[in-house]
Amino acid sequence: MKHKFAVQLYTLRKECEEDFPATLRTLGRMGWAGVETAGLHGHSAKEIAEVLRETGLRTAGMHVSAERLRSDTESVMTEATLLDTKHLICPSVPHEWRNEQGYLRLREELNEAAAKLRSEGFTVGFHNHAFEFDTSVHGMDALSYLIEPVSDNAVLAEIDVYWVKKAGHEPASFIKPYSGRMPTMHLKDMTGDERRTYAEIGTGIIDFESLLTWGERNGVEWYVVEQDICECEALDSIRISLGNLHALADQLKAISE
Repeated sequence: MKHKFAVQLYTLRKECEEDFPATLRTLGRMGWAGVETAGLHGHSAKEIAEVLRETGLRTAGMHVSAERLRSDTESVMTEATLLDTKHLICPSVPHEWRNEQGYLRLREELNEAAAKLRSEGFTVGFHNHAFEFDTSVHGMDALSYLIEPVSDNAVLAEIDVYWVKKAGHEPASFIKPYSGRMPTMHLKDMTGDERRTYAEIGTGIIDFESLLTWGERNGVEWYVVEQDICECEALDSIRISLGNLHALADQLKAISE
């Protein structure tokens, strides 16, 4: 399982902006297996691909805006090919689309992009926050509509378990319909105090044992740690999360043997 732990580089946006190659080298030394990109911070995909090869890091996926998926498909495919990933994930919803008509349009556009990309082996997914639960579309919350597991919807899930919890749902139950439709899962923990804010994996109230157990049985290829805001230094934060994930992986391995 340890070969499936990646970090979403939005967590390290300041560090990547200052020195992206150096940050990747630090992650490789720290013991991460992969990264999920959120832009290249002025570097070329070729340059970053060379650094990834040097460090042994793999690319779990790329966060790509709906606009770019729609209008810059060839460039997205070129970048993804250089970075050696097949998973393209829409990371959010434009503010003006956060209504019923906007979600209808977004699902349609993501499916159109998936149809263009499928022949080259790429998948299109959607990463949630909590606000999607505020809108109803065709009798379901907007997130469930966007990633509805039906044959005519190609949009795969990238469930962020923190935001599901933030919206009042139990992550382990919410993910069950997405067996075989969630190649990447986003992990972040939640503090147990009244703030219910971001926390390092294993220091909060989210049950990651059940999530990882489900993921191993249902096709999750990457567990991607993302912490939007870190109360300590971001590199220290992800070091804590990785250490706790490695300990949990060892525990689950021992149980299964």
